Amino acid sequence: MTAPMSDDEKVVLSRDGDLALMELNKPPHNLLDGAMLDALEAAFDEAVDGGCRAILVASRLRHFCAGADLEAMRSGQLAKLDFIGFLHRMEDLPVPTVAAVHGAALGGGLELALGCDVIVAAETAQLGLVETTLGLFPLMGGVQRVVAAVGPARAKEIALLGRRHTAAVFERWGLVNQVVADEALGEASRSLARQLAAGPTVAYRAVKRIANLTAACGVAAGDGLAGEVAPPVWESADLEAGLRVFLETGSPGALFAGA
Repeated sequence: MTAPMSDDEKVVLSRDGDLALMELNKPPHNLLDGAMLDALEAAFDEAVDGGCRAILVASRLRHFCAGADLEAMRSGQLAKLDFIGFLHRMEDLPVPTVAAVHGAALGGGLELALGCDVIVAAETAQLGLVETTLGLFPLMGGVQRVVAAVGPARAKEIALLGRRHTAAVFERWGLVNQVVADEALGEASRSLARQLAAGPTVAYRAVKRIANLTAACGVAAGDGLAGEVAPPVWESADLEAGLRVFLETGSPGALFAGA
């Protein structure tokens, strides 16, 4: 594993082979403001430019992310930020992303997790879109993404009431992929992320683009995109390796190179 950046960084980036580990590190609770969004975006860019094949987003602090910085909100700074643009860039990353959530993932913190492809949560984690308790609404696409995932009735319940929910409830509702014991979160999330980092990156990119477009625009739009994303997959070395190994052995097991 490569050495991480210094602890005074808002986001600490390190490598574990083809996996990039991004650890939120802005005391006390990883609150979101313009500088934190810039640090996150820079870390995503550095990870992808460095050739990673999956990204694990976690936290070094007590909480994953407890939401927006209220001082930045009161000063008017947050009203000037392009939250939706940030989340779009995050969702459009060309590699799979996994969120490892512990402590609180509230407001923008939950939206940050929802921007990842897969969420693994500790059993004591608390999650929610709590903005209405401040007289606000979720700014980073939380309502829209919860609607796409679980429907408008549940999304309106979550956003209107602004309650904190357990990880188990969100798993049952289909917003969290996996809930594990607190002490198992690190290894469980890293194991999943390593599996994705070892997978067929070109095919994963196609899956992400189709899934994201279908969630936003419906099945017909996803069907239309399928033809566009297919040629690079047909031409990929990973598909050639996967077919060769299966034809030779009768079972999957190819070592993918991400190309």
